[in-house]
Amino acid sequence: MTPQFDPVIHANNRLQVCAMLAPVDEVEFAVLRESLNVSESVLSKHLKVLEDAGYLGLRKATAASRVRTWVALTAAGRRALQGHLAELRRVVTLAQAAE
Repeated sequence: MTPQFDPVIHANNRLQVCAMLAPVDEVEFAVLRESLNVSESVLSKHLKVLEDAGYLGLRKATAASRVRTWVALTAAGRRALQGHLAELRRVVTLAQAAE
């Protein structure tokens, strides 16, 4: 994995989404929305950007007569996140060395 910033992931809400998805198989849309404290439309736009990049997948399922959306990182999304985090760590290390 090469440390490098990923402009798709770098946006605050998208980075938070990826970080929340990293340790789990999938998360329900409503949980993401509540955790980020954003509207459905804002979250949908961020998820669309990540989905278009191939970084996440969406799964719809019916439960209690309601359609629910589940979100999961793809393998490509996990690799991109790891590279992005590695670059953030590298930058933080440089900043700490300058202290």
